[in-house]
Amino acid sequence: MLSAALSLPFLLLGPQIRRAEPHAICISVATTTPADLTIELIGLDNYHIDQTCIELGKSLFLRFFSLRSESGFPTNQLISYQLQSAEDTDHSEFCYDGASTPRFIIPTDLTQVLHGSCRNPHHDSQDGLVAADHYQARSRDAGEFGAELLILSGDQVYCDDVAAPMLYNIHQVISLLGIYPDKGIDLTLPNTLEQQLYKRARYLPITPWRERDKTEFGYWLRKDWVHFTSLKAANHLIYFEEFIALYVLTFSSRIWSYLGDGLADLSLFTAKEQQLYQHEQQTIQAFSQALPACSRLYANISTLMMFDDHDVTDDWNLTAAWERAVYQNKNSRRIVANGIISYWLFQGIGNDNGEKTAALLPEFKRCLVKNTWQLTKFDNTIFKFDQWSYHLNCQPSVVVIDSRTQRWRNEQNFHEPSGLLDWQQLTQLEEALVGKDEVILVSPAPVFGVKSIEAIQAVFNFCGQPLLVDVENWMAHEGAARKLMQIFRRGDTPCETLILSGDVHYSFCFSVQARFSQRHNRIWQLTASGIKNEFPTKLLRCLNKIDSVLYGRFSPLNFFTKRWQMKVAKHTLVHNQNQHLISKSGISLIVLADHKLVSYQILHGNGQLSEFDLNKA
Repeated sequence: MLSAALSLPFLLLGPQIRRAEPHAICISVATTTPADLTIELIGLDNYHIDQTCIELGKSLFLRFFSLRSESGFPTNQLISYQLQSAEDTDHSEFCYDGASTPRFIIPTDLTQVLHGSCRNPHHDSQDGLVAADHYQARSRDAGEFGAELLILSGDQVYCDDVAAPMLYNIHQVISLLGIYPDKGIDLTLPNTLEQQLYKRARYLPITPWRERDKTEFGYWLRKDWVHFTSLKAANHLIYFEEFIALYVLTFSSRIWSYLGDGLADLSLFTAKEQQLYQHEQQTIQAFSQALPACSRLYANISTLMMFDDHDVTDDWNLTAAWERAVYQNKNSRRIVANGIISYWLFQGIGNDNGEKTAALLPEFKRCLVKNTWQLTKFDNTIFKFDQWSYHLNCQPSVVVIDSRTQRWRNEQNFHEPSGLLDWQQLTQLEEALVGKDEVILVSPAPVFGVKSIEAIQAVFNFCGQPLLVDVENWMAHEGAARKLMQIFRRGDTPCETLILSGDVHYSFCFSVQARFSQRHNRIWQLTASGIKNEFPTKLLRCLNKIDSVLYGRFSPLNFFTKRWQMKVAKHTLVHNQNQHLISKSGISLIVLADHKLVSYQILHGNGQLSEFDLNKA
């Protein structure tokens, strides 16, 4: 725990450059006191600053700075800034190329974009954000800008798949920062955290088999309905303060030096759990050692985010049956709400500079009563909020879609996968794409995925087990799939669409064109996953071979897919013409010229680089 000789730093998290536009900039930080803090853009004037401070604990204050200028900020050039406070003035750890202050760019014409997803702290792979930081450092050292935008398209945190040492650290952070507790959940858990580690899954809410619909097999098999379907829910987060602490540990490089070494007494664990704990402790330690590089990256590049399931819980809203079971149980509903609220605070508000998301703040702040969160009424507000999608006006324009909360439910069979967007949201997406020349579309799940894997998922879905293999690809719902393909086949959609996706824990590059179309418009499916996560390599090789055999270019099976009217070409690696799927962790670098794709690379955490051949498929 915290040594008596040490005191918490004033600046705990950040600065993070979030949304950056010609007339508005959002910068987020977290501090341990409410002391005065402001931000100065060096060499610039004629702007004003609005600051929002959210008290989350006795020593945790989340702040958002909205800088606005009617005359406009300089674009496509480096802008230096510094935090000004009497508490802490040395921010050299956030600077590149020997500069005294961090610097960022407001892009109007994108030339380089970093993109990735799926960052699991206790996965054995190396952190792709470190590779992104090293790339930015090399670029700045060479007098270049590097990437102008960082896009994180899901699973920035894993709230369901939590390592035991991380959960132990979460509770240390709660104590250190005095994060206010959530009293809205009534679960019977063991008295001590040590007794809960690796055992929380058995205490999570269920629907007893007697209360299940008699039309379901589970009723006749006397099988309880488990609400939280993650296969790794042994340390699933439950309370609001736990979600908040996880974000601090994920984004803050400073908090880790104030934590203890972890559990010394592992006697409550089995031999297998003891071995697992020690291994997880090593991976978590390696994760924390990489955080200074990640913090420097966030301080020097505009970062946009979008949630996927693990930001809340695995299989979030995958089927209507899942929704019915979870949202009708007050404890399950509260746990999911905790995930969404914490996303809103640490990710969502920065995405739109509070334009729509900040409207929820007054009601949220009223939920803190006598240093305790009473969030049950606010849950209704956060579930009704439907403005998570957003656009960034630049060239190409960036369209980021929420594919989790506005789903097209299968009303005939609640156990069938829901469409990732309902008809209304698909219509709005269509309006966002029509009439533009080039667009970057951020979809957390790939629109054009690996057909063999989707076929296997379809088999599991046919057998009534869609939750077992995460059947939530775009093609799993008939209506959503057909509407989306109709959008892409229109003659007035962009000449070039770059779809940035993650989720699947492997990376690939597909190019897509509409069959029987007189217009030469191209779609690039650029999938980068994970930043710190990987698909089993041997299994991926096997699936790759199956895909090549069953769904080759001239295979008749292609005409039985929902996207048969789209011609999909799989691009291989420059250094290996037989490989088009990559399971090694990393982050992608998208290079554009005249708003069109000219290079697609994966920067790996070990310093290696994989480049896709855009000319050969």
